[in-house]
Amino acid sequence: MKRTFQPNNRKMAKKHGFFARKNSKILKSRRAKGRKVLCK
Repeated sequence: MKRTFQPNNRKMAKKHGFFARKNSKILKSRRAKGRKVLCK
């Protein structure tokens, strides 16, 4: 039986990575607040 989770780094980064978050409200607010680290 095949495992259900087939990890794919590129797909993951495209959905949840820095460039995916770049245009979001969350990152804007973090930048406005002056966060040292914006994304993990």
